[in-house]
Amino acid sequence: MKLLHIDSSILGEGSVSRALTREIVARWTAAVPGLEVTHLDLGASPIPHLTGASLAKVNELEAARDARTLADFLAADVVVIGAPMYNFAIPTQLKAWVDRVVVAGQTFRYTEKGPQGLAGGKQVIVVLSRGGTYPQGSQADHVEPYLKHVFGFIGITDVTFIRAEGLASSENRQNGIDAAMAAIPAVTARAA
Repeated sequence: MKLLHIDSSILGEGSVSRALTREIVARWTAAVPGLEVTHLDLGASPIPHLTGASLAKVNELEAARDARTLADFLAADVVVIGAPMYNFAIPTQLKAWVDRVVVAGQTFRYTEKGPQGLAGGKQVIVVLSRGGTYPQGSQADHVEPYLKHVFGFIGITDVTFIRAEGLASSENRQNGIDAAMAAIPAVTARAA
């Protein structure tokens, strides 16, 4: 079994999403003997933004990196993503990763009946961390709806979100972290 662990926070060790994804991966590793984990740290080693040259595969090194990024995603059975909210959306480095894995003919295709996802059968666990608190369906949240749509578009319906909210408020910060930690056992129980 293979797990792809993606961190996209730019806060390094001060990141709540990184602490939570680390906990999830540790629990999966303990529960699944021989689990292969690939860690992609988009904060420390960002993938460049998509350009026309990227699409044209002009640069051999860039094309090889993009192919490896897609291959790691396609090979994974479980994908754990740390997705902090920056200015109401995902970090740009996570968007650059999405642009490398949402690929026509690889993770989706167009048919007479519309697009069809080709990357189903994976479990995706997304850790959302945000300074504020956003009720389900909030017009200000462009992270969860976007990622849910992207993964659904490529055929992945098993997507779970763990939310650490209110992190910018000193009174609410620990409660937000504790609530997210309390949600982890339910999503990692399937690993056993």
